[in-house]
Amino acid sequence: MVNVAKLMDLIYWKDTERTGMVFTGLMVGLLSLFQLSIITVISTISLGALCFTVSVSLYYKILHVLNMGDGVPPFKAYLDLDISFSGELADQYTQKVIVAVVSAANSLKNLFLVGNLFDSLKLLALMYLVTFLGDLCNGLTVLIIGVIALFSLPLVYRQHQAKVDGFVAGIQANVDNAKDILHRIAQGGGPTPDTTPGGAKPKTQ
Repeated sequence: MVNVAKLMDLIYWKDTERTGMVFTGLMVGLLSLFQLSIITVISTISLGALCFTVSVSLYYKILHVLNMGDGVPPFKAYLDLDISFSGELADQYTQKVIVAVVSAANSLKNLFLVGNLFDSLKLLALMYLVTFLGDLCNGLTVLIIGVIALFSLPLVYRQHQAKVDGFVAGIQANVDNAKDILHRIAQGGGPTPDTTPGGAKPKTQ
């Protein structure tokens, strides 16, 4: 089971060395896919990892033979790590996956079969914009940008939270105002009356 606290520590660079290793590994792996096939990348990474672990294990064994070590395997802490699921826990995760898949299938069905016209039009507009994104870059580029954003934006937000919240609030106010205008246009109404104290009242004939 994924430890959310450790994942958040990783994203917020609580352990700089560990986060740096994970971030560098992800970026190197993704950038390698631009030049090499995914099979080559996976096999090369696996080969490098095996060469490292076998070399370290042999080194520890040699130290033990020379009475310069305690003979404890170097990766014992990771070997003893329990990553198995109990029957009850496995059932819970299976049920969650099934519910998520069914919910996604129902949502897609309603969107593509126009269960709600407004939602389907929003998806249509989104897919139209995505076609322009596809002309500018491929999925791998988007994934790399996503990884960079994951390891940078949360930290930037925490350091400049007040400024970011103010900026987002301004954008949200403009969006709400635009929605209100479009709604009134769709209803065929005029400007919203000023409800503030002492505000201008509509003229009567």
